Amino acid sequence: MHVADNTFLVTGAASGLGSAVARRLIDKGAKVVLCDLSEDVEGLSTSLGGSALACRGDITSAAQMTAIFERAAVFAGEAGLAGVVHCAGVVSVGKLLDRDGNPTNLDAYAKTIDINLVGTFNVMRLAAAAMAGRAPGEEGERGVIINTASIAAFDGQVGQCAYSASKAGVVGMSLPAARELSRYGIRVMAIAPGVFETPMMAQIPSEAAQALAASIPFPKRLGRADEFALLAEQIITNPMLNGEVIRLDGGIRMQ
Repeated sequence: MHVADNTFLVTGAASGLGSAVARRLIDKGAKVVLCDLSEDVEGLSTSLGGSALACRGDITSAAQMTAIFERAAVFAGEAGLAGVVHCAGVVSVGKLLDRDGNPTNLDAYAKTIDINLVGTFNVMRLAAAAMAGRAPGEEGERGVIINTASIAAFDGQVGQCAYSASKAGVVGMSLPAARELSRYGIRVMAIAPGVFETPMMAQIPSEAAQALAASIPFPKRLGRADEFALLAEQIITNPMLNGEVIRLDGGIRMQ
């Protein structure tokens, strides 16, 4: 699939990984629907010009996301939506027991699962429906869905039960979804980023960030958002990438 002259929807587009993906796709000649809860998505859309359409919405809401995909269909025109890069999500930290031995709040766990896993499923099901009716390309391809997992799905640390479980669920959906949607010519992939320079990472102390960077075999630095965007572009353009999760982490293995 070519990036140029196609339309893609990017969630979590107002900042971080999603913003980098949106900018890269537009630089390569695509139109992009920018989906985010934050009002910052409006400013980003303005800066990117007529190739971008801002849509504010909650990825866990069936009604809101259905409306956004309907707007995306109009924006894409007759060619239809070619792909979705789903970057929206939250990072959560919470131990099973607090210092006094009390159990953690169940609602906090459920919220993380709802946003990171149920939200991903919601976007994926609507993306599949939007792309299934597109005219196929030369090899029968109609679209591509790229979800965002995390190395925490494999190397979860203390306090990451909710986050690791939510991202492990994203990993677990990749292959069965790819198998199911193969009949429509829709590929499904996931990227599992390591430690990246994003607004979420900026919330932790600088010493902790430096320690994480030092633990990466090579390169010994935090990942850059555009490196994530580059991989998303490569997945879009390489038809043999399907049903797989790619770690993008510089070789780090968390402990």
